[in-house]
Amino acid sequence: MQRLTLLLSVTCFVLVLETAFVPVRAADAPAPTFESTVRPILKAHCFQCHGVEGEPEGGLDLRLKRLMAKGGESGPAIMPGKSGKSLLLERILSGEMPPEDNTKLTPAQIAVISRWIDAGAKTAGLEPENVEEGVLMTAADRSYWAFQPIRRPKTPATKNAARVRTPIDSFLLSRLEQKGGTFSPDAERRTLLRRAYFDLLGLPPTPEEVDRFLADDRPDAWERLIDDLLSSPHYGERWGRHWLDVAGYADSEGYTNADTERQWAWKYRDYVIRAFNADKPFDQFIQEQLAGDEMVSPPYENLKPEEMDKVIATGFLRMAPDGTGDGGVDQMVARNQVLADTINVVSSSLLGITVGCAQCHEHRYDPIPQEDYYRMRAVFEPGYDWKNWRAPRARLISLYTDADRKQSQAVEVEAKKVDAERLKKQAEYIEQTFERELAKLPEEMRATVRTARDTPVKKRTAEQAALMKKYPSVNVTAGSLYLYDRKAADDLKKRAAEAAKVRATKPKEEFVRALTEIPGKLPKTFLFFRGDHEQPKEEMQPAGLTILTASGALTSHSLPANDEKLPTSGRRLAYARRLTDGKHPLVARVLVNRIWMHHFGHGIVPTPGDLGMLGERPTHPQLLDWLADEFMAGGWSVKHLHQRIMTSTVYRQSSQANSELHKVDPDNRLYGRMPMRRLEAEAIRDAILSASGRLNPKGFGPPIPVMADRVGQFVIGKENLNAGRPGAVIPLKGEEFRRSVYVQVRRSRPLAVLDTFDMPRMDPNCDSRASSTVAPQALMLMNNGFVVSESEALAARVVRDVGDEVENQVRRAWKLIYCRDPNADEQGEATAYLTEQIAQLQSVAPKTKGKQPAGKPAPQLQALASFCQTLLGSNEFLYVE
Repeated sequence: MQRLTLLLSVTCFVLVLETAFVPVRAADAPAPTFESTVRPILKAHCFQCHGVEGEPEGGLDLRLKRLMAKGGESGPAIMPGKSGKSLLLERILSGEMPPEDNTKLTPAQIAVISRWIDAGAKTAGLEPENVEEGVLMTAADRSYWAFQPIRRPKTPATKNAARVRTPIDSFLLSRLEQKGGTFSPDAERRTLLRRAYFDLLGLPPTPEEVDRFLADDRPDAWERLIDDLLSSPHYGERWGRHWLDVAGYADSEGYTNADTERQWAWKYRDYVIRAFNADKPFDQFIQEQLAGDEMVSPPYENLKPEEMDKVIATGFLRMAPDGTGDGGVDQMVARNQVLADTINVVSSSLLGITVGCAQCHEHRYDPIPQEDYYRMRAVFEPGYDWKNWRAPRARLISLYTDADRKQSQAVEVEAKKVDAERLKKQAEYIEQTFERELAKLPEEMRATVRTARDTPVKKRTAEQAALMKKYPSVNVTAGSLYLYDRKAADDLKKRAAEAAKVRATKPKEEFVRALTEIPGKLPKTFLFFRGDHEQPKEEMQPAGLTILTASGALTSHSLPANDEKLPTSGRRLAYARRLTDGKHPLVARVLVNRIWMHHFGHGIVPTPGDLGMLGERPTHPQLLDWLADEFMAGGWSVKHLHQRIMTSTVYRQSSQANSELHKVDPDNRLYGRMPMRRLEAEAIRDAILSASGRLNPKGFGPPIPVMADRVGQFVIGKENLNAGRPGAVIPLKGEEFRRSVYVQVRRSRPLAVLDTFDMPRMDPNCDSRASSTVAPQALMLMNNGFVVSESEALAARVVRDVGDEVENQVRRAWKLIYCRDPNADEQGEATAYLTEQIAQLQSVAPKTKGKQPAGKPAPQLQALASFCQTLLGSNEFLYVE
């Protein structure tokens, strides 16, 4: 009776679920199939125990419909057409299966399974007869879009050919026209100019650059502008920052609270910026980052500049958090975590697949067996060798050359000559001082004291030691000379400074944070049972993803285990070449999708780090493949792709929404207008500095330090603690005004002005930034010391540029901040506001004679600074149309 009651309850519950969670299916709609609807659910929640790992529990294998119908120890799991009598659904609804709370099915998922069973438990086709242990790759897996070869599609026809400037437009416009839409009109030239500057440089155009472009009436003025921007050194700073996100760049180790600084990580950051500026072919860029050390012969001494770049590039594989240099950590866990995080960085940045989800078990959603994870790990294992680990400092490579050492030795010879002169003079000064002090003693004591003084300390008799203690003034040393002869001490100090100045001309020894292998050592890689390094199973050989061979995209996924032609294993180099041979179905798609995302705010695949089953599907798959093929055919040139994208009509559109199209496409997935995008954190800070006129264009070099201020916020500055409290401010001599890409990325010390606007924490990397709108952003723009000081600097700049006339000040501030002149209404309202502010501040200002009190700006300047700060906090400044 209880069982009957349970089945009746189950049946009623399922019917309620179908009504509540599943849309009503049309009578002529095809019945759901196992492969398309049910298998993904069971794979995510049930396959680990019932199919892919060892003997299925209870003898029940859920990987195929026929195996479910066959059932296990308790009998058939499903009865086609009768969900209420199916043991599978009964166990799920009772909460008995899956056993773990975090793997329970949702009501909507349960309803899907119920509907499938009631519809006859159909399959998409014949199921395989033989099923091996492990991941079963179905026809749906093999035919998944991301695993197919990249083929250049035919450009579709459009009705409105006048709006087609490039093939990109054809792919997008054809879809729009199917929905009865078209592109928005072209944006005005000023809007396009500001858009291009921020997209390519991350900086606003100056008023002079705005005027110059608006006055350029040549037919190819837009194309010329793009070429000019791509040749700017600021381009690499902007687009290098995008890559540093996916690489997980940080100037500290993370992992522990110590968050130890990485003194030389900036070498990799500079390499990335230079690579983008030089438009280094991206296939070469990838190869150098994955295996640059394998392109150079060890022991990495006397490196030429191009060899040095290759070794520096492997910093990409040293960006993951690494606590192995700190005390108090479980070394075995920490070492393996470095490898796990590195695999996550590589797979999300280059493959766009969450390979890391297969570390402990078969991937729950994508056709990636656990073996594939450890095959990929085997590619990188020789460079890490977790059982023979090298701590971060032990991995540093010196860039000192034999020529540097020779020059350093020559400089040291000169410095020692200066030292010798100083020591000679020092001896003279000490002797002279001794004689003067000795002369002050009774004559009968002088000979005895002289003897005591000339006797080495360890050989002095007790009487001599007592005598020297009695007359300490005769014990003149280099350290005490200043007490008796200040002039002589100063002269010696000056001579010591001269020697230090000579030594300062020595070539500075710098280091590289790199990944290298130890020639002759080839550690083995084992599959870890459930990801536990203490439970190794079978040995694994290096290889790529099996699904890419199964799908027909690649002919082989295996890689050579040891290249006899190289002193290293050659595994990473072989893997890098496999990724960039033009046949890999993922890499080019991932890269062009990410480039598209940075131009339009979201990718053609909206989940740039996950092109797998859980990721979103591409809105325009043919366009994605066309871009990928164009990218590779164009020599893997990122700048070439910029030109193709930015000369298109879709890029030049206005951001104004068409009301009719908005009803059909509210999220703008069809690109009927240009998306409006908020500036990233770094671009906001850099744009403020640019407007104030204080931006320091200096590039490259060690990072600008970050410290905690007196209230605990992280600001730019050199830490100067005195008994644990902040001491005097150490001047940075203009370094604090450099671009944000050069600010130290300390995992535990995010710069407050950047952190508020969603600067990502690298744990281990960031494949897509968030763009939030929260109250602290407005508060920061009102109260942050950086914003206030730069508003004052901007006001001072405006006064320098146009004088004290309020109308001129409004116009100049408007153009510096918004890159345009105010219209008549804006000019009038802003002038009235600023005039009123000046009058109000003057009325409450203390009556003083003569100069304004130090540190207090005049009411006119104070009002103008407040006005500038208001403009800097506006949406027009913070967003790009």
